[in-house]
Amino acid sequence: MKDFLQKDTYAFAVSAAGRVNLIGEHIDYNGGLVLPCALSLKNTVYVRPNGTDKINLAWTDISDKITIDIARADSYKDVKYANYYAACVCAFKEKGLPVLGCDVLSDCTVPFGSGLSSSAAIEVSFLAALTLLAGQKIDNKEVALMAWRAETAFVGMNCGVMDQFASACGKKGKAMLLNCATLSCEYVPADFGDYVLVIANSNKPHSLVVSKYNQRRAECEAAFDFVKRFVDVPALALVPTDAFEALAHLLDPVLEKRARHVVYEMARVKEAVQCLKRGDVKRLGELLRASHASLRDLYEVTGAELDALADAANAFPACLGSRMTGGGFGGSTVSVVKRESVEEFKTFVSERYQKAVGYAPDFYVAEISDGITVFDPT
Repeated sequence: MKDFLQKDTYAFAVSAAGRVNLIGEHIDYNGGLVLPCALSLKNTVYVRPNGTDKINLAWTDISDKITIDIARADSYKDVKYANYYAACVCAFKEKGLPVLGCDVLSDCTVPFGSGLSSSAAIEVSFLAALTLLAGQKIDNKEVALMAWRAETAFVGMNCGVMDQFASACGKKGKAMLLNCATLSCEYVPADFGDYVLVIANSNKPHSLVVSKYNQRRAECEAAFDFVKRFVDVPALALVPTDAFEALAHLLDPVLEKRARHVVYEMARVKEAVQCLKRGDVKRLGELLRASHASLRDLYEVTGAELDALADAANAFPACLGSRMTGGGFGGSTVSVVKRESVEEFKTFVSERYQKAVGYAPDFYVAEISDGITVFDPT
């Protein structure tokens, strides 16, 4: 395993994007519409065939080097750093595709645990690379579905398909109105005028697999099992608001809160798309604020850190709106901030956040980018 850090010794490289979800949180697995964007924060894998039945993994930012035996890929589930790659091998083999031995150098600029889908970026970039190695043409949508399969079936995260789809299929300058039930996607211009998206990473470590994420999903399934007795719709997110209000009092109180978030978050997504189309950034900011309040009070997935970040951002005069993004329980917020006030915003939010929780956040000014990108590292 030599020359692993020398990028120009690899045959090709594939990048896949992290993502930020503008609005539409926790409704992807409830059959709803979401509005993610692919980011310029990416995972890049540098790949070269090695003529063996092994995959040798190395990273630019950690010293570990791990070898995956392709025939035993399903035995690496608990191997730190290698588990997502092994899951991808399993998903690739499940499709009946040949996995070729290779050396892989991974370079990730998506901060881990940030709620910006570093795991999806890893899965999508590596599966796209395996596709090229196998002599196949990359189909971004099929790669996204394989990545989702890797995450759900082999990593054990019972997530929706939004993260992988945004990572694979994003387009520069576009938000993606994604129907998570049908995978139909409308690309919507994401022009914020004098404003930019600023992502603030709470720097609170989190793991959705061991958090209450799966519990929230189960609660929504239970709520829908009840609601569908009265409303003929295929998914909880598709329940009209008036129909929901007519039967909300019949639901268990906890299930009512979870379902209320889903139904009204779906309505906010639809309105947010219209805001982007007509350039109404002010109203978009108001919808972000309402989304965070719903995630805090009804879905209960924010926590002290994300609330402190969002509260500080929403108190800044040149911020139109801020909310948590991602699964919650740690991670990041996304804020719509006046371009000329970004540095003041960072100082303002950081001071308030450190006073509230005792440590500093990190900030990223988000550029909306393409999903899968293949290039020659030499």
